Amino acid sequence: MRAAVWLPLFDELADPRVVADLAVEAEAAGWDGFFVWDQLTWREPVASVADPWICLAAAATVTSGLAIGPMVTPLARRRPTKVARETASLDRLSGGRLVLGVGLGSDRFAQEYSRTGEPPDDRVRAEMLDESLEILGGAWTGESVAHHGRHHLVDDMTFLPRPVHGRVPVWVAAFPGNLRPLRRAARHDGVFPVNLTSPDQLAEAVERVQGLRAGATGSFDVAVDVPPGQDPAPWVTAGATWVLTGVEPESLRLDAVRGVVRDGPHLV
Repeated sequence: MRAAVWLPLFDELADPRVVADLAVEAEAAGWDGFFVWDQLTWREPVASVADPWICLAAAATVTSGLAIGPMVTPLARRRPTKVARETASLDRLSGGRLVLGVGLGSDRFAQEYSRTGEPPDDRVRAEMLDESLEILGGAWTGESVAHHGRHHLVDDMTFLPRPVHGRVPVWVAAFPGNLRPLRRAARHDGVFPVNLTSPDQLAEAVERVQGLRAGATGSFDVAVDVPPGQDPAPWVTAGATWVLTGVEPESLRLDAVRGVVRDGPHLV
């Protein structure tokens, strides 16, 4: 099991310098990863929101061993060609430590899509997500990318330099019982089942995605959100390889976050 801090970049954490300081403390306390939310806005009482890519770049420059990444970024609202450049640059800046968490996102928390002209329909965003992942996979090879899709166009472009290890690991967010995201995750490097209510739900999701990966090679990670102070052992038994310890955005306070970080991971 590996353990990561998972932070919303809101209010007192909406400052890249604060986030960088927390990353330093996380590495010193023995955490294996440092992941952040990717939101444009959030519902009240949250007022301030920081950009995840800037904050992760700040964290990358002051740490040397932490895995870092957005967990998760809704690719449907981002241009995949821009993300190709951002991910390769951030991965190289960090020395190959980037993990890219991806998902559909949701309009229900802060109407990020409907209020900015983005498609709120889940099916449309799923199509855009799959196209974006195809483009990213091609871009990371360093070969010419030709993609003529329903939502995105890339006309024979090459994206160099490549990520340090040739590509960036991709973890896909999935809701329990929803097969399509599990199929998507099975084609990549990990799954992040969200809104779980029990380790049994996780075990079921792990069994399904492993079945979909039958015959696949390479490592595959299973990340799960476990609140501070909760024993992660049942989740690890159910199949988690990463435990993410986060904080609720509505009650976020810097002192409390710093306390969670300094306490270090709950080891199994």
